[in-house]
Amino acid sequence: MGGIPVDRADSLGKACFNAVDLQKNDRTPMMEHFDFDLFVIGGGSGGVRAARMAAQRGARVALAEAGGVARLGGTCVNVGCIPKKLYSYAAHYAEAFEEAHGFGWEVQPPKLNWPLLKSNRAREITRLNGVYLQLLTSAGVQLFEQHARLVDAHTVQLDARRCSAGNILIATGGWPSVPNVPGREHALTSNEIFDLEPFPARLLVVGGGYIACEFASIFNGLGSQVIQLYRGEQVLRGFDDEVRDFIAAEMRKAGVDLRVKSGVSGIERTEDGLMVRLNGGDSATVDAVLYATGRAPNVQGMGLEAVGVAQGQDGAILVNEHYQSSVPSIYALGDVTARIQLTPVALGEAMALVDHLFGPAAGKAQRGMSYEFIPTAVFTHPNIGTVGYTEAQARSKFGRITAYRSDFKPLKHTLSGSSERTLMKLLVDDASDRVVGLHMVGPDAGEVVQGFAVALKAGATKAVFDATVGIHPTAAEEFVTMREPVREAAAAAP
Repeated sequence: MGGIPVDRADSLGKACFNAVDLQKNDRTPMMEHFDFDLFVIGGGSGGVRAARMAAQRGARVALAEAGGVARLGGTCVNVGCIPKKLYSYAAHYAEAFEEAHGFGWEVQPPKLNWPLLKSNRAREITRLNGVYLQLLTSAGVQLFEQHARLVDAHTVQLDARRCSAGNILIATGGWPSVPNVPGREHALTSNEIFDLEPFPARLLVVGGGYIACEFASIFNGLGSQVIQLYRGEQVLRGFDDEVRDFIAAEMRKAGVDLRVKSGVSGIERTEDGLMVRLNGGDSATVDAVLYATGRAPNVQGMGLEAVGVAQGQDGAILVNEHYQSSVPSIYALGDVTARIQLTPVALGEAMALVDHLFGPAAGKAQRGMSYEFIPTAVFTHPNIGTVGYTEAQARSKFGRITAYRSDFKPLKHTLSGSSERTLMKLLVDDASDRVVGLHMVGPDAGEVVQGFAVALKAGATKAVFDATVGIHPTAAEEFVTMREPVREAAAAAP
């Protein structure tokens, strides 16, 4: 039976105990006196995956999403990964038009139609919202398009009713965090930047993490004059140091005015735009200011404190290895736990949790979630792809490490006229010969590194890399042809 969004159903006044009931005879007796076996708060990637999979196992499942159907898919679908990647594609076309001259194409000066880009993006997001709705309803999940908060260990308060559940899952994600600087009301976050009107000819980005670097690259590519400020020594803290230095140089080369050890002391609206006062006394006048200075767990107004759910820094819900909070019937996963804030991680956690609560699917083994060798990409221009340990982390964990590094102009740019370069790096544990870190800065780095992530997860050694035949001519073949180390293990020992 397909579930029906409660707010769209004719039976709006039905009590929770009349909700969809699947395979009642298969449920354990202890769950019978609850309205649901699992109540999920939050309709992002992790919440939807957990709800759908649990319902497919025969559990009675409900999901509450305060933003309604238009917010299904969470940050990733609505204001994160998907729209950001679409805008990154759009920004790359400006480079492609310019580079086409070197390959014999006579191209008229291009012009960005910003309203059309926004409209096309919005249409695609709406389509994806519908896909998520169909996934839930076809599995039999009861959808409440309402805000939910905890009343006790087994009770959720909706707008005008209460529901009980054997287990409650909090998957409400994160929310952009803006520091309390004078004039902060004039600043945008990543939630609003996609629909900014008009297009900002001058944009100031505050922050040095991947979101800040991505938007600085994207709007620079789309035609804005971009200033990026970061208070630290170098952008992308937590990434390999050589990757950080390399991408900073490439971004500056592409036109981003990247300034480290710099911050904002205040923002004022003037006739000429937003006047941003910088630490040290300088100022810059821009059309828009984007704050990308981090995200905090989205836990406000959920009643966590009253129920006794333990929280850490910025309100993050503390959980054990089975995503169980300090209240045994309440679980949390994804960005709201502030561990590894990546959509595929939330999906993996959701599958592991459902197996833990309701058992694995027929004929399948119990799933767990490993946090080692998780690949990730940063959609700067050029892209970053990385899996495994940074050089500093690898030396700390394994001791004797040999580093291999290659920095080159890709074949494409021998004719394109672009000065963009590509960086590739391998880190090898000397004791086992295992490749424990792989990093790339260059076109389609995420696509390249995804394949190598399988090799690292499987424990591939440098000898295996050396024995692998490369595909020629590609950039990716460099990973299997690097032979000369740039730093010997003995010389770099602690």
